[in-house]
Amino acid sequence: MRYFIWFSYDGERYHGWQVQPNGVTIQSELERCLSLLLRETISVTGAGRTDAGVHARMMAAHFDTDAVFEPATLTMKLNGLLPYDISVSRVEQVAPDMHARFSARARTYHYYIHTHKNPFARRYSQEMHYRLDFNLMNEAGRILCEYEDFGAFCKAGSDVKTTLCQVTHAKWHQISDTEWYFEITANRFLRNMVRAVVGTLVEVGRGRMSIDDFRRVIEGGQRTQAGESMPAKALFLENVVY
Repeated sequence: MRYFIWFSYDGERYHGWQVQPNGVTIQSELERCLSLLLRETISVTGAGRTDAGVHARMMAAHFDTDAVFEPATLTMKLNGLLPYDISVSRVEQVAPDMHARFSARARTYHYYIHTHKNPFARRYSQEMHYRLDFNLMNEAGRILCEYEDFGAFCKAGSDVKTTLCQVTHAKWHQISDTEWYFEITANRFLRNMVRAVVGTLVEVGRGRMSIDDFRRVIEGGQRTQAGESMPAKALFLENVVY
């Protein structure tokens, strides 16, 4: 039988989602705890592969098992066994062909920045002291929805078969006088894509890149022409839609 697990995590202490030989990851912690509780080796497939230091307010994964259990009880036991920075909201049985990664229709990320020193925001938001034109950054953000190939924002050396993505929403939102977040939704994301997009939009907002330059970066498909990758600590996977 196949089950979905819905959970959230603070990624600060982890080497990303995917199991790695020399580091603790979100996937390895889930598999460890599920295997202990269900008394069999459990393999978990996630909705995506967040990088080291990236957080998730809502993440989904699936696993297969013949074990008999109450989903609500397993949820409670998982939360008692998992580290403090990973929290399961629910476990539910799904159809055998439901796939955490390939059945997802859309994913939404938020990237947070603040423009004034704030000791309470520093762990989950990027402090920036540049004068930024958010109207211009939103104009550039809308352009993302006009394109499908985002090779310019893909980490060099990534083993992806295609750099095509369908971005349906990209916009900066103001939270307060000194706090903003960038929201982007797409059917899929490339490795490091959101942080590279944000870094390039910041170049536009600082007046160091024009709107036409931004278009040329996308059309050129070269990572070296885009802006720098922003720090991982301010990036959150906010939602996955099936």
